[in-house]
Amino acid sequence: MNGKKVVVGMSGGVDSSVAAYLLKEQGYEVIGVTMQIWQDEEETLLEENGGCCGLEAVEDARRVAVKLGIPYYVMNFKSEFQKSVIDYFVNEYIAGRTPNPCIACNRYVKWESLLKRSLSIGADYIATGHYARIERLANGRYSLKTSAGDKKDQTYALYNLTQEQLAKTLMPVGMYEKEEIRNLAKKLNLPVAHKPDSQDICFVPDGDYASFIERERDVAFPEGNFVTRDGIVVGKHKGVIHYTVGQRKRLGIALGYPVFVLEIRPETNEVVVGRREESLIRRVRADNLNFMSVEDLTEPRRLWAKIRYNHKGAWCMAQKTGENEICCTFDIPQQGAAPGQALVLYDGEYVLGGGTITGGEL
Repeated sequence: MNGKKVVVGMSGGVDSSVAAYLLKEQGYEVIGVTMQIWQDEEETLLEENGGCCGLEAVEDARRVAVKLGIPYYVMNFKSEFQKSVIDYFVNEYIAGRTPNPCIACNRYVKWESLLKRSLSIGADYIATGHYARIERLANGRYSLKTSAGDKKDQTYALYNLTQEQLAKTLMPVGMYEKEEIRNLAKKLNLPVAHKPDSQDICFVPDGDYASFIERERDVAFPEGNFVTRDGIVVGKHKGVIHYTVGQRKRLGIALGYPVFVLEIRPETNEVVVGRREESLIRRVRADNLNFMSVEDLTEPRRLWAKIRYNHKGAWCMAQKTGENEICCTFDIPQQGAAPGQALVLYDGEYVLGGGTITGGEL
C-alpha cells in the first residue's frame, strides 16, 4: 500500500470503473463516489435517462464498487450542477452562443466541488476515467498530455482545469486505448464491461436542447427570420435557441445551395445564413483564458488548435491581443467556430491553454 487515499468519480461507465480498479492495484486506498446532479425529476424519468447522471448510473457504480471491494458513496451536487452547468447552458443559448456543458461541469462540479469535498474527508487525490494524462513539466507547471490512444483523447474538454486541480488529480486510463480498457473490464467480469458509451449531454438525453431550455425558462421562444448577410429574408426559423453557428442540417430552407448558419442575433431574433465559403474564418478570438503548460503567452507562437470537440485541429499563429484575450490566425481557413465553444491550444502533446471563442473573421 502507498498509503494515499483517492476518491474516484464513478459515472457507472466502463472507464471510471476500470480507473478505480487500476488505482486499487497501484496500492491506493480507493473510495468510489457518484455525484448526484439530477434535479428533482420523477424517478421513472431518471431511470429512463440513465447515462452518467441517472439512477441507473448509481446502481451500476455501486455494483462495480462491490465487485472491487471498495467503499462507495453518493454525494449530492444538485445546486452546484444547476448553477454552473444548467443555468450556464440555458443562458448561453438564449444569448446566441453555443455552450459546452461538459467543460463547465468538469471545471466547476467534477473538479472544484468534488475535489473540495474529497479533500475535506481526508483524500489526497481525486481520479476520473478521462482519456488524458497529467505531467509536471520542467518549468514546475502541471499540464495535460494527450492520451496514449488519440482516438479517444479527451484533453479538449479538460483544458480549463487549474494548476491546483491538476496537482490533486489522477487519470489512470490515459495510458490505455479504449479497447484495452474494455477488454480489461471483460477480463475482470465487471458488470459494466459491455455498457455502451454515453453520447448525448446527460441532462438532455433526447437531444432536444430547445425544448429543455423552454421548460427551464417556462417560456416559448418566437419564430423569426432567416436572413442573408445583406439583410435579405430567405425564410422563417423556429426560434434562435434551435441553432448554432456552423450548423447546416435541420434548417428547413432550400436556396439551391448548401446553407450554413453564420451568425445568431437574439437582439433582433434573426439567424444569418449563407454559403459555405461565407462561414470560413481564418482568425479566431477567445477570452476567459486558462493557461496550463505555461503561465502566460508572452509572445506569438505557432501552435496546434482545436475549435470544437470533434475538430481534428489545425496549425495557427497564436498571440495575446489583450490582458484576457487571444487571437489565433490559422494557416488554412476553418469552418464552424461557434462563439461560446472552446479554443484549445496544443504545444506538441501538451495542452498550452485555451479560452472561450468570442468570434472570428476571414
